[in-house]
Amino acid sequence: MRFRRALDEEPELNLIPLIDVLLIVLIFLAVSTSYSRFAELQITLPSADAAQPLTQPNEINVAVTADGRYAIERQLLASNDVRSFAEALRTASDGVKGGPSTSTLLIINADAQAPHQAVIGVMEAARMAGIVRISFATQRTDGSK
Repeated sequence: MRFRRALDEEPELNLIPLIDVLLIVLIFLAVSTSYSRFAELQITLPSADAAQPLTQPNEINVAVTADGRYAIERQLLASNDVRSFAEALRTASDGVKGGPSTSTLLIINADAQAPHQAVIGVMEAARMAGIVRISFATQRTDGSK
């Protein structure tokens, strides 16, 4: 007895489920990708130029010591309170040439070991005094000036 073999059909490859899976993966990647922009901190770094004078007429130099004390124009303040420091900054900005204005520049000379909170206190006091231009003084790490 000889049985007949069933017709050999060629196997069929169905691509539609594969395309569906790939589209879902593509949609998942597009949705999960973050498109956020990072805000940059705008800091004006000092530059050296022989033609520029060492001090501008409307600058206020503030120093922060390693133990968190404040000094305005090399005069050490008795209090470390932000409100009293803001009053001292307001008084110092009244004394700069041209009087208080938005062009007054506050230069922060902070010790490398100064507490972060002390530097933030200077920036908060500047805001309270109405000073909006702030710069940080730095020095080169190779020891040259």
